[in-house]
Amino acid sequence: MADEFTFSTTTTRFDEDYAPSSSSRITTNFANLARGEQRQQNLRRALTMIDRRFNDLADWDNPEQDRYAVEADIVSVELTFAADAEGQRFPLFEVLDLHVLDRWTGERRHGIVGNNFSSYVRDYDFSVRLPALNAGAASSTVPDDFGDLHGKLFQEFLDSDLYRERFPQAPVICISVSTSRTYRRTDNRHPVLGVEYRQDEHSLTDAYFAKMGLEVRYFMPRGAVAPLAFYFRGDLLNDYSNLQLAGTVATMEAFQKIYRPEIYNANSAAGRTYRPSLAHEDFSRPQVDYDREERSRLAVTQGRFTEEHFVEPHREVLERWVAGCTAAALVGRAAGV
Repeated sequence: MADEFTFSTTTTRFDEDYAPSSSSRITTNFANLARGEQRQQNLRRALTMIDRRFNDLADWDNPEQDRYAVEADIVSVELTFAADAEGQRFPLFEVLDLHVLDRWTGERRHGIVGNNFSSYVRDYDFSVRLPALNAGAASSTVPDDFGDLHGKLFQEFLDSDLYRERFPQAPVICISVSTSRTYRRTDNRHPVLGVEYRQDEHSLTDAYFAKMGLEVRYFMPRGAVAPLAFYFRGDLLNDYSNLQLAGTVATMEAFQKIYRPEIYNANSAAGRTYRPSLAHEDFSRPQVDYDREERSRLAVTQGRFTEEHFVEPHREVLERWVAGCTAAALVGRAAGV
């Protein structure tokens, strides 16, 4: 653990009574659903979508398609600087921690942690830093160190005793495919994840997650209409059980149907060659209220909040720490570690 700061976590159950905390990043999918007059109805419908899809995927020994229920906890990761006399915590990441309840046996199995991923620092990078670097430029450029701080903070948390004591496995983060890339179907199939797709080249998001130490693969599950992007450490297909993978697919497919219905609730499925687009009009809109435009505006607000309360006040400490991590990594590679 870095001497400059420590991590801490809090947990909130994601159910129909969920209400975002004051420190929750409000552009997060589940936080956005829990706002407004229809908040409880939104949450109830989203949770029903998750359970139904899970039982559809986990159809063995499940004749009535109602054997399982997916339970989700929001894990908020906060960072405290050692030099901060007041001990103020900055909200760093939020992920979902899943469990699967077997209604037949009463057994409760740990699913996958990660799934949805929310980050204030990522808001800063994409909504404040990158636009400022490219303001007035004829073409967009991305500096070599883009995402270094975020990636090293994420890996520091995964390698911490706090993470290892609580979570037995590495996280899997699942998001939408990129609308700037083309995906091609392969012959590889998984019983839960479905058919694998491969893209023509990595996107900026892929590069950003790579700095978090995560690889990416793309799969379109049975009954889905578009592939999902899975970011992971280790072996995605063999490190997790089919029930664990079904929990992640069911949860994140539900969010993507709500957030990007043009892609994930389209009326026709992706073909052998697929280029996702938010301009498609042949889709069905779920009966869940979600303000995507507000989400984009808030990303800028939250990025500026991060700049003011995290990056600028602690810039010297953060830059020194990132440089130390980079130097240690270079030494480790030279030594063959």
